[in-house]
Amino acid sequence: MQKKAIVLLSGGLDSITVLALAKSQGYTCYALSFDYGQRHNAELIAAAQIAADYQVEEHKVIKLGLGSIGGSALTDEHIAVPTTPQEGIPVTYVPARNTIFLSFALGWAEVLHLTDIFIGVNAVDYSGYPDCRPAFIKAFQQLANLATKAGVEGGQFTIHTPLMALSKAEIIKQGIKLGVDYRRTVSCYSADAQGFACGECDACRLRRIGFIEAGIKDPTQYQASTTNR
Repeated sequence: MQKKAIVLLSGGLDSITVLALAKSQGYTCYALSFDYGQRHNAELIAAAQIAADYQVEEHKVIKLGLGSIGGSALTDEHIAVPTTPQEGIPVTYVPARNTIFLSFALGWAEVLHLTDIFIGVNAVDYSGYPDCRPAFIKAFQQLANLATKAGVEGGQFTIHTPLMALSKAEIIKQGIKLGVDYRRTVSCYSADAQGFACGECDACRLRRIGFIEAGIKDPTQYQASTTNR
């Protein structure tokens, strides 16, 4: 029986690795991305290219208005993206983002009659977001099987998080083994229209350190003004 899965695809380093992993495990993949009011659309452009490269069955982009509630440097232009590590949960946390994303994935999964959802959350080299932790994923999976028609009728949803316990370097090494081209990806919170990275935000810092620790040349294209190339 053919295996099918939804893969949340942001256009970043982690999500392309998850897509490559799901494909390597024999899944026919449906990619799901979100235009949620983020600062730039470079990552969505990258996601579309990645979806085409990996010949996913279908790629949906859901438009959300998370900017209308604000509360995050990624959706509110009045909150600056920090360029140094912060104490506690940083201002780049988007309120309830992964809960919302997974809810849409769950709805689409019911429509497609599939029970596997992949997401690239990580609890090792990450920014401290509460919706990237194993406890959150476990709780959402329980909710998925409780609150859906498919779950009530005997289906069992599984939220796959293959990167959860890996360092950024380990993620990169695994991706390289799978033939991932990280030049295709955009991770930066403040990328420009061409997808060039700022080299200063937390996402850029974690990505850069990951390539250094993996012993692999960083293919990221940085903005000309950055001092962190």
